[in-house]
Amino acid sequence: MADEKDPERNRWSARIARTAKVGSNLSGAGLSYAANRVFGGDESEDRNARALAAALGRTKGPLMKVAQLLSTIPDFLPPEYARELSQLQAQAPAMGWPFVKRRMRAELGADWQSGFETFGKEAAHAASLGQVHRATLPDGREVACKLQYPDMASAVESDVGQLKQLLGLFRRMDGSIDPREIIEEITDRLREELDYERERKAMRLYREMLEPKDFVHIPKPVEELSTDRLLTMEWVSGDPLNTYEDASQDVRNGIARRLFWTWWLPVTRYAVIHGDPHLGNYQVTDGGEGLNLLDFGCIRIFSPNFVGGVVDLYRAMLADDFDAAYAAYEKWGFTNLNRELVEILNIWARFIYGPLLEDRVRSVADGVKPGEYGRREAFEVRKKLKERGPVTIPREFVFMDRAAVGLGAAYLRLGAELNYHQLFEESLEGFSEAAVADRQTEALSKAGLSV
Repeated sequence: MADEKDPERNRWSARIARTAKVGSNLSGAGLSYAANRVFGGDESEDRNARALAAALGRTKGPLMKVAQLLSTIPDFLPPEYARELSQLQAQAPAMGWPFVKRRMRAELGADWQSGFETFGKEAAHAASLGQVHRATLPDGREVACKLQYPDMASAVESDVGQLKQLLGLFRRMDGSIDPREIIEEITDRLREELDYERERKAMRLYREMLEPKDFVHIPKPVEELSTDRLLTMEWVSGDPLNTYEDASQDVRNGIARRLFWTWWLPVTRYAVIHGDPHLGNYQVTDGGEGLNLLDFGCIRIFSPNFVGGVVDLYRAMLADDFDAAYAAYEKWGFTNLNRELVEILNIWARFIYGPLLEDRVRSVADGVKPGEYGRREAFEVRKKLKERGPVTIPREFVFMDRAAVGLGAAYLRLGAELNYHQLFEESLEGFSEAAVADRQTEALSKAGLSV
């Protein structure tokens, strides 16, 4: 039953309506797919991908976000599909002003407009779960109001069922990866993304963790104008990363170095990652000297033991120690390991850890384009896994891997040349799982978060 105090919390009627809508849209994509298969042509896969992207775009909500997420995992989808689905997040159509007024009234009360000097009727940005409006407070502060679409809790539960069907089909067709743990991980993160109170706490957590790095700016939330489904925060401005692609090598290297600390310091000191590597979540400020970090809905808090496994595998790769690598995978939660499987997993590990293993200035991947980062290695791993049967990926691995690949793609886009080995070794100074556990407990307590 729905929560009587919160009629939008996973309503059965909304779930049923959602399932019908999603099923109808995907059925249309299926018909298009069948027609393309019959009539073929060199561009049939491109047409299939566009049809699927259009169908998912009409659904608006979690399944659309999942499709965009999957498009960032190297070689999980054919390149035509990855290219089309990666655009979904940026192309989400906004809801109109009548919807906005209803939602703001529901969250802040009938006189909600009295809390603002101005409020933009047109959305400044629209995504899969909500949209952002620019506003001004009576004291002159500019703010961003992130407003969640209605019935998203019901949509998550409905879309998860659709997702299980889609990935179940993928498993039967592909045979390299058992996606069940992936589904559970994505589902939990989606549920968290709907909780804007948790996101405000995550923003406090990141200000605490990154306090030593004064070049990173985290927007400040406005607590009195925020609810579980409305997040009002400081409006920040900066340049997208791609505007610095033609900057001097020193400037690009400086931006990449700051990106490294923004992402890795929370990992190695607190066992926390920013799980959404979308390039739009980073803004460059002060001519390359500063960064704005945005969107704290997908924050993954790990056990210190898991991050210990990350460090153990790094050291195993550094020493070319097969037995230590085997133990690190066990620590991560891989099951039914044998020598053959570990050798396959090491193909991916050597790719992910590659820039960290060489004590020299280098690019993150020589001669590779950002959109192709990791695809060759992922293809080789998938091919070998198909030959031996599906492997179950531990759920903690999903966002860690995705975020690391996203960060690498940002380095490629910048053409950065750094000594990643020295940076990583510096991030590990004083590392121990016990120290991480202590720091994590203290930081979470200050932010009001729990694991």
